[in-house]
Order: sequence, then C-alpha cells, then structure tokens
Amino acid sequence: MRAKYWICLLVAVCFSVSRASAYSAQAYAVLDADTGVLLDGANENRQMPMASTTKIMTGLLAAESGALQKIVTVSGVSAGVEGSSMYLKQGEQLSLQDVLYGLMLCSGNDAAACIAENLGGQTAFVRRMNKRAQQLGLRNTHFDNPSGLDGKTHHTTAQELAQLTAAALKNPVFAQIVATQSYTSGTRTMVNHNKLLRMYPDAIGVKTGYTRTAGRCLVSAAKRNGRTVVAVTLHDGDDWNDHMHMLDAAFSSLREKRVGQAGDTAAPISVQSGTKQKIQAVYQEDLTAQLFDREQAEIQISHADFLYAPVQQGDICGSTKLLCNGAVLDETALICAQSVALDPAQEDTGLLEKFRHWWDAVRKREAVYESYRGLRAES
Repeated sequence: MRAKYWICLLVAVCFSVSRASAYSAQAYAVLDADTGVLLDGANENRQMPMASTTKIMTGLLAAESGALQKIVTVSGVSAGVEGSSMYLKQGEQLSLQDVLYGLMLCSGNDAAACIAENLGGQTAFVRRMNKRAQQLGLRNTHFDNPSGLDGKTHHTTAQELAQLTAAALKNPVFAQIVATQSYTSGTRTMVNHNKLLRMYPDAIGVKTGYTRTAGRCLVSAAKRNGRTVVAVTLHDGDDWNDHMHMLDAAFSSLREKRVGQAGDTAAPISVQSGTKQKIQAVYQEDLTAQLFDREQAEIQISHADFLYAPVQQGDICGSTKLLCNGAVLDETALICAQSVALDPAQEDTGLLEKFRHWWDAVRKREAVYESYRGLRAES
C-alpha cells in the first residue's frame, strides 16, 4: 500500500514538473477570450508582479472614460516619471487619445501618470483600477500604481490577467489601439513594442512588460476562424517564442461542431384548436460553433408551450442558442415545419387556454423549455 502511495506521488510530481516546464514562464495561462474557458496553463493562479502589463487596466479605464478628445497639459510630475516613456514634455498639450497611444504602444510610464492625473488624480485612479478589478471578478489582482512599477501589493495572476485582457478587448477603442503597429501625431511617431504584431500573422495585441523583479511579462491575443485567444506569461525569458507556440497549440485544437442542421427537428409544440395536435419546430439555419478541445457546449431551446391554429409553415415559433460557459457562440430561430388549419369544430372552445395565453403575454412571460446536450470538439 505504501509503495502504491509513493508511486502515485511520483507520477503527480512528474506531471506537475512537466506541465510547468513546457514553457520558460514561471506562470502562464491561455484563455478563450470569447468564453473565458482556460485552455492551458501552469501556476496560473499564483500571485506575481506583472510590470507594464498593468497598463491594460489603465488603458481600459482611459478607453471607457469618454474623454479621449480632451486636450490635456502635461505636468512636470507626469513628464518626470521614471522608466519607459513616450517622452512627454512639461507644458506640452495633446489629446488624451494621443496619450493613450503612448501608453499602449510605447509603454509610457509618463503616459500612465498623465492619464491618472487627468482622470481624477493618481490616488483616485488607482482606487478605480482596483474597483474595476473587483467588478471583473479578479480576486487575486491588486494595483498600487497605473504604470506597473514594482509595489508591495502590486500583483495579479496569469489567469486573471488573461481575463482582464479578454474584457478589455471587448472595448473597440482599446482593441483598435493595441492592434496598431505605429501611430503618428504631429511630429511624434510611436512604434508598438509588441513584436508579435509583426511576427505572428493572426496577432491583434496586446502588451509587453518588464521590471527586474517581475522579469519579462507578455500578454498577447490572436484571432483565427472568428475565435480569439489570449496568452499570458509572467517572468518568461523566451516569451516571444513561447507565445507563438501557445497560440499555435490552442488554434490547432479548434474544431467546427455542427449541432443542428437547417430543417432538423428541435422540439414538438402542441397546437390548440387545429386539425393537428402537434407540429415540429425545426432549425431555420444550421447551428454550428468552433470549439477548442477543453470546451463543452450546450444547446438552449426556447419556445411557447402551445400555438393557436391556424399555423403557417415557416412561422417563427421559438429560438435556439449554442452556449459555452454562458457565451453565445451561435443562434438561430425555430420555425414551424408544417401548416395546421383551424378546426371549425374547436373554434369556440379553449377559452380558458386563450385567457391564460393572453395573461402570460401581458405579464411578459413565456413558458420555456430548455434542452441541454453536452458537446465537445471532435478530434
């Protein structure tokens, strides 16, 4: 029995080591940005410093501010911030949008300070960063500053940084800026530090980072076949290569799954006062999705509990959605497969049912039938 215990322990340790050493990162996470499903990772929940990838949160708050056309005057405090810079000058005037480009392309610590200063002041802005993290459910993330300089309680995890990035990419302004390779405003031209935009054909962002304590940190995102993947590495000396391999591995597991075909039966529906008691609700269009290996999808079918005759073939009678982790991957209407004529003998019956149907409509209720089937991508 004791020998069996030690064998199991040895296998577990070997698996853990091989999993962590697959890449050079001390921690990493690969996330489906559309569904939030973790596709791969090691030490993904370990709290670690994240250097300038912090600016993903700073940039998101700036993009959400609605103040990007505001002209700001650079203070001496912002212009004098240490570290990487977009080279702001004291007294210079420019739009907050230009500052945001300097934040995300040049990784400007001066840009981070300028954004914080003009969106409530640094203390209030950092408070907003932490509040937004809580709103996104990032329980192991805390910010001490808007730039990513090392701090005693400045940390995140690889998985939570990936979750933050997935949320940020849903903001069209943020997504456009982090996908930009170079940006010129006036006499200033800024080139994106994220070399993956030039190295990896499907790359769409997002942010580099480095401090002596945090090491090299990188967050990347790529889109292929309509699906977006986010990869995060913390303290990784070979991050460019690791990210290309991570993204390739994720996309290589992507498979199309056809769940329902146009014309297939989805559910029967009762018919009141008709020459037939039931009709078949069928898919109006194909129901398909691109699924990664670790993902499981569910079908949700919704329709009224009954219909009143006459019913016409092709009438919409419900809807169906293909979900993964709560995200809608595809949807289509349900339509009636057959016509049903009104039965004259039943025309004046069913008053109670008609009253119930009317009352449900008034109260905006609909009887819902949900059918769930577990589906995994086929290898």
